[in-house]
Amino acid sequence: MSAYEAEPQPDPEPQADPDPQAVPMAHYDAVILAGGAARRLGGADKPALRVGGRALLDRVLAACAGASTTVVVAGRRPTVRPVVWAREDPPGAGPLAALDAGLRRTTAESVVVLSADLPFLDEDTVRRLLTTLRARDAEGAVLTDRGGRDQPLVAAYRSEPLRRELALLAAEYGGLTGLPLRLLTAELELTRIADPVASFDCDTWEDVAAARARIREHGHVLDEWITAVKDELGIDLDVDIRLLLDLARDAAHGVDRPAAPLTTFLVGYAAAQGKGGPEAVAEAARKAAALADRWANESRPDAPDAG
Repeated sequence: MSAYEAEPQPDPEPQADPDPQAVPMAHYDAVILAGGAARRLGGADKPALRVGGRALLDRVLAACAGASTTVVVAGRRPTVRPVVWAREDPPGAGPLAALDAGLRRTTAESVVVLSADLPFLDEDTVRRLLTTLRARDAEGAVLTDRGGRDQPLVAAYRSEPLRRELALLAAEYGGLTGLPLRLLTAELELTRIADPVASFDCDTWEDVAAARARIREHGHVLDEWITAVKDELGIDLDVDIRLLLDLARDAAHGVDRPAAPLTTFLVGYAAAQGKGGPEAVAEAARKAAALADRWANESRPDAPDAG
């Protein structure tokens, strides 16, 4: 468990998750806690550690890209997209002080609260948290880990109850410095979603190594690589990867092996020249695939005489 996580909670009663597509995506803000001493990592800058070529913080930012406002509570650093920066007072005052500082910069009725060390969090999980929060009419929807423990920093909350309880705790204890998250979550009506993958966080070097190994598994590596390349090049473009792979295959088999990467490069360049989006890429790929097919057919014994 990270320093920001709550102590083990009683096992929740199983409940069926609502269909994420059945409930409209709510307007929401996001608060990401990216501070902490990372003592189990020897004081390393944990949000900057890379898994699959991308910083952990950037991976979390991608998962909550739909937020109207994203607040990162930490010292400023380069990020893959613009965010609002906040800092707890004093720095290092703990998770409740950090959450309070971030929440002060938000205005939405719902807020997704996340730690910055979640390598497998994605937009679908964020959507599931928000739709569950709305469908259950709860004050918070939290993920639970493999051991059934609440992960209050992988959660969606209604903002008003958070502000209310933070204010009450500050009044009772004379401030929020050093207070554990469980004092807050114990006062909220929560619903729980079991997800040992999305709730996995990187507390130790062993966790980091395990995350890096999983990213490179066959079922994940291609999507992870393409996302990392797009982030590195500053490209925000969703394309049909299978279409491009089919084109590369046709060029390699029908023309020559080196034709595959060169053809896909030229398709991308042509689409960019036309200032097009995914549709332009698909159209250029279609034309190139047709050309590769014609090229290959010319080598068949029964091909029509070009002359």
